[in-house]
Amino acid sequence: MEPRLVVMCGARKGATARLSGAEMTIGRDSTNGLCICEESISRKHCAILSEGEGFRIVDFNSRNGTFVNGIPIRDRVLRHGDTIRLGHSELLFLLEVDAEESDENNPAPEPECTMVISATQLGVELGPSTPDIGSLARDFNALLKLSRQINTINNVELLQRELLEVTLDLLPAERGYVIISRGNDSTTVGRRKDGRKASPQELNSKIVNRALWEASSVVNEPESAQKQDGKSPLVLCVPLNATRKTIGVIYLAANPDCVFEENHVQFVSTVAGIFAIAFENVMHVESLEDENSRLRKENAVEQVLIGESPAMLAVMDFVGRVAPTESTVLIRGESGTGKELVARAIHQNSPRRDNPFVAINCAAITETLLESELFGHEKGAFTGATSLKKGRLEIADTGTLFLDEIGEMPPSLQAKLLRVLQNREYERVGGTRPMRVDARFLAATNRDLEKAMQTGTFRQDLYYRLNVVSVVVPPLRAHREDIPLLAMYFAAESSKKCKRPQKGISPHARALLTGYSWPGNVRELENAIERAVVLGAGDSIMPDDLPEALLEVQTEEVSGSKYHQGINALKKQLVLEAIEQGGGMITEAAKILGIHPNYLHRLMRNLQLRSLQKGPANIA
Repeated sequence: MEPRLVVMCGARKGATARLSGAEMTIGRDSTNGLCICEESISRKHCAILSEGEGFRIVDFNSRNGTFVNGIPIRDRVLRHGDTIRLGHSELLFLLEVDAEESDENNPAPEPECTMVISATQLGVELGPSTPDIGSLARDFNALLKLSRQINTINNVELLQRELLEVTLDLLPAERGYVIISRGNDSTTVGRRKDGRKASPQELNSKIVNRALWEASSVVNEPESAQKQDGKSPLVLCVPLNATRKTIGVIYLAANPDCVFEENHVQFVSTVAGIFAIAFENVMHVESLEDENSRLRKENAVEQVLIGESPAMLAVMDFVGRVAPTESTVLIRGESGTGKELVARAIHQNSPRRDNPFVAINCAAITETLLESELFGHEKGAFTGATSLKKGRLEIADTGTLFLDEIGEMPPSLQAKLLRVLQNREYERVGGTRPMRVDARFLAATNRDLEKAMQTGTFRQDLYYRLNVVSVVVPPLRAHREDIPLLAMYFAAESSKKCKRPQKGISPHARALLTGYSWPGNVRELENAIERAVVLGAGDSIMPDDLPEALLEVQTEEVSGSKYHQGINALKKQLVLEAIEQGGGMITEAAKILGIHPNYLHRLMRNLQLRSLQKGPANIA
């Protein structure tokens, strides 16, 4: 195990930090174990803590938040391949040894060969070396040019082309190749001196393999057996020796009447050493990006609900236990709490994850259309049915069907749905042929189904078919400790969508968000944050950017906000005077203030004046 952090993007891109101690802090301050100088990162942003064989990350209440796999966290156990986002920087947590490093520790066996020959002894001796000042200056200028350009190339094929261009321009070679070996695969780029493409079929693979195996140069070796004219091109084949292993070769072929001199070999060897490190770095970054992409896809299957409170952890535990089964699940909770997100998490963690997830809102479609949407219809079944239409049940076959707001389904359709749940059969509207369906059923409602059964608006037998396993998604006011995490997540998403940079949420704004009751739950919070990002004047969310309803809330945490305290005190005084003039009646007080009674009810609730209410509790 060799735990480390690799900075994938941001100010320290390419940096690697080894996790050798019990704690490593990350932040903008230079005293941190990993210092990342970005304005969007706090001075002491977070820390990586060692716990036995594992590691966990702890956020220091940073202004812009700490994200693991795109989810804001306060305290989270890290797994191999997790991505950590701090501001504009993204770090990859690696716990296991890379395949390339394991290859170094366990080198592959030597390839079998019937004859072992020293590559440096092959072929004709080197030609006379008579370098002049002009050629030395030319080679020196070429190396300077390379040192400036090579770090700007982040693609293996582009590096191969650049290497060929340098060597063919300065050496007496008619064509050249750069071969990069990647395990069992290899990539070859070939070019002639006149710019035309060189065919890899002209390569002598034996020379290439000898240079790779022995990691030494092959100089002035005849490329092939004697040709018809009695001459064969001479080859210079130099290995690309990186820090870990030989990753490829440079292969140059010259006319038979030309030989490669000592200064040619020295120049190519120097260039090969420079490019070998560049190739190794680019291939290493590409492998990390591929692994990161693969892990992202794997993590995408495991839909993570945002929250670290006991209430949300209980919901996550429920999802983990019920997802692998085929049981029907009834998800209950107030509107806006995220019932559909729980349903999607159950589907994405189930064996049906690769099959369709189909959702239908039973309250948003009229009764006549709902039957057609759910079961489909035959051509000519009713006026306007000009063609056959598949229903949501048919589309969800082998997948999951999510029935949102099931409590609003008309009684006539409840009986048909009951048959589907019992027999897994249904008929299209206007059809006579029964159709089988293999789908998992999830349902959600914000209604009290027990009361609905008593009033006769919901079938009792359907209720027991749906309520096999149930879970209640808590309202946001029941887990206020998750509000800062949700707010940071929505701020990051809104910032991407609106293309407005965000540095975080101010402490006063966080206190207002936490102190509000959120009758609209998570949906209302998401809308409030998006509004703050769109209308906010600065690059951080401040109290003035939030909706007015939040500013009316009295919280101890916002003791420094004198302006809003003064505004709320004035509102409180006006409401008290109006209630006194209206004889304690809310309707009369609303008329005096010139506002709707419903708004006065909300204002009194936010200003903590509900005890003064003497009028009716519910005013239309």
